[in-house]
Formats: sequence, structure tokens, C-alpha cells
Amino acid sequence: MPAPNRRRAASRRVPKIGFASLGCPKALVDSERILTRLRAEGYEISPTYEQADLVVVNTCGFIDAAVDESLETIGEALERNGRVIVTGCLGARPERILERHPRVLKVTGPQTYAEVIEAIHEQLPPQHDPFLDLVPPQGIRLTPRHYAYLKISEGCNNSCTFCIIPSLRGRLSSRRIDEVLGEAERLAAAGVKEILVISQDTSAYGADIRYAPATWRDTHYQTRFIDLARALGTLGVWIRLHYVYPYPHVDEVIPLMAGRQVLPYLDIPFQHGSPSVLKRMRRPAHSEDVLARIHRWRRQCPDLTLRSTFIVGFPGETDAEFEELLQWLDEAQLDRVGCFKYSPVEGAAANELAGHVPQDIQEERYARFMERAAGISARRLQRRIGQRMRVLVDSVDEGGAIARSEADAPEIDGVVRIAGTGLKPGDWAEVEITGADVYDLLARRAATTVPSHGAAERN
Repeated sequence: MPAPNRRRAASRRVPKIGFASLGCPKALVDSERILTRLRAEGYEISPTYEQADLVVVNTCGFIDAAVDESLETIGEALERNGRVIVTGCLGARPERILERHPRVLKVTGPQTYAEVIEAIHEQLPPQHDPFLDLVPPQGIRLTPRHYAYLKISEGCNNSCTFCIIPSLRGRLSSRRIDEVLGEAERLAAAGVKEILVISQDTSAYGADIRYAPATWRDTHYQTRFIDLARALGTLGVWIRLHYVYPYPHVDEVIPLMAGRQVLPYLDIPFQHGSPSVLKRMRRPAHSEDVLARIHRWRRQCPDLTLRSTFIVGFPGETDAEFEELLQWLDEAQLDRVGCFKYSPVEGAAANELAGHVPQDIQEERYARFMERAAGISARRLQRRIGQRMRVLVDSVDEGGAIARSEADAPEIDGVVRIAGTGLKPGDWAEVEITGADVYDLLARRAATTVPSHGAAERN
């Protein structure tokens, strides 16, 4: 292209897209994929609704509170801009959106990247200039530069009675392992120091494509959970596994954690501790002796951190079943715990169950559960005082640095607060733990180095 034409192309007004991304990390990855495509086509991403030519809202529709937040965000975008395209999980129920906001330009469901792009093209055609529009090989990300989410599959084959994810996102659809590892390799090459593996059911990875074989870096793998963990462990970055169901084959990853090929951290949504409640929930692997396996995992890997989420007040939950949950929690001694009060979700099978628990009893059980969990967390963190560890810095302010240890996933777990300055986001820091509260650790920079523990700490 001659230089004058390039200058004319550069002077043309570049179309700008506003973007709102709601919901879980899996939805965040969907947003990153859409944004990467838009930037590759020459669109700019606007920091405000008012400066945008058009706004895309990626919604969440999992629970009523998320639906309300999505509808409010759509309304705000319409008020401040007027031209709005809606996608994401709530888009699987377009009538809910159009009933409240009939002025939206287009509604698409989750994972419908091509439909979103096509809708944008219809309303705001691209003005792509390949001489000027450059997208980094790792794509556009909405996380800080030092960590990134890696989505390995879409959908879910489970039929939990409180959940509508399969109807929103479909059945399990795994990406081939070589495709996933190629993306992870690009992220590591771009300077990402922590990769967080996400899906709806990470331990079921590959089952839908019969664990398809593939080659990466001249090594043969199958598209399955343990092969993915082994291969990711060669990248020299922190690898954190989320949304892992306690199937028997998960035992195979514990030695990798003990050897620090992947972080000694498992995010397992146990949801309850009473076998009868788990049966009503139709939870997969609920019949396994999970407590015995937790004890075995910790014998193999004493530094293992376990995080989980639970539901209290599930339909039919009796006082005795709730006490079973508290006893289970005491026995399991989980490091990181979240809890939700049950609320009906439109389309969920649990809505038809008898014995819905009154709100006041739900509140009382929630408070008791969180008090018990907080006590466990505080006692487990107290044991870390005096230890030395390597942490990853997320932010810095006038009071010092906010970092995370191997035991802390971003935004959902605790942090390590480091006194003093001299650090910046994305730095590794070697620290000595000086104090602890219920969820967080206090630390100072260590005077000497911390021994290295495998590939994950050589970066």
C-alpha cells in the first residue's frame, strides 16, 4: 500500500466498542476471545459507554442475583449509549432480556462468538488496516499481565438439580490438548507467570472426544486431565487447577503437586457434606469417601491447599443434615471456603423439591457455617507464621504490596500483605510470614533466598 493511502487509512475514524463483562472467569475468557477478534479487525475498545459507538454486554444468568445484575447493566448501557448487543449465559433466555429491554439491537447466547461479531459488523462495519492493526499472539486479555485464565472446555454433562449450566452452555465440549497447550505456551512466552485452568468440570476434560491423542513439543499426549497437568507443568509457570470434581483419577495429580510441577492447590466444589443432601443435588462422585481421600492427599502432599464452595438451606435440608455438614467441615479442615444460601434458579430441577428452607433459617445456618469456616481458616493460617515462601505481587500502594502465595487464587482467596516498598505488580517476592488474621497473611521481605521447588518457581 502506498504511503499516502496508509495515511488516509490512519486518519479514518476508528469504530469504538464499549464492553461489559459479567460473571465467572469462564465468561471472562469468552469476553477476551471476542475482544481479541475485534482488535484484530481494527476496532478500538472504549473505556466508557459514552465514547463508544456501540456496547456489548456479556451477561451471567446462573442465579437470580446474577440475572438482576445483568439486566441492570444492560439498562445502564442503553441509558448511557443507546446501542447495545447482549451475549452470554442470560442470552440463552432472550425473552427475559427483551421483556425488560426491548431496545437492544441483538441477543446471542453463550459461546456464540461468530454471532456476536456478525451482529457488530451489521451495526458497525470494521475498518481494518493490516498495516496498522496488530494483535499480540496471546490475544487480548482482561486480567493483569502476570496471570491469565486458560479455558479447556465448554459445557457440562452433569445434571445437578440446583444448576442450569448445561441448558445455558450445552454439554461438555473439550478443546484438543495440543490446542490448549499451544495457547498456554503463548501465554507463558508473553510473560504470564500464573495460568489458572478453568472449565465447568476440569476433571472430565477430554471424555467427550474420547481422550483424543495429540502431539505437542514432540511428545504424545491424550486429551485428558492428568496429561494436561503433566504438560502444563513443563512451562515453568504457576499452574492452578479450578473446578475439579473429586473423581478417583484426580488422585494421579497429587504427586505432581508434591513435586511442584503444578501448584499444590485444588478447587473442588463439594457443595455439601451430607450424603442425603448430595443425593438430592445429584452431585457427581458424591458416593466417594471424600474425607478419606482428602487425608490421603495431604499425607502425599502436606502443603496441599483445598478450596471449595457450599450451599446451605438446600430444599429438604434438615437440622441433622446441616449438622452433618458442620461435622464434615471440621473433619476436612479446608483452607479456603465460600458459602451460598440456596435460592431458586429458573429452570432448575431443585425448584420442584419439597421442603424449601425458610429464609431466616437459611441466614442462621449461613452465619454458623461461615463462623466455623473462619475459625478453621484462622487456625490454619496461624501455622504459617515464621515460614518463608515465594509470592506473586498483584498490586502496590503506599502501605506496601499485595501478593498471593501458592495457596491463593486471585479475587477469591486471601492475600499476603508485604510491608515496605520496592516491588511492582508481576514481581516475585521472597517473604517471611510475620502475622495472620482470618483470611490473610502479613509478611516482610526475606533477607535470604527461598529454596526453589521445581519448574514452577524457576520463572
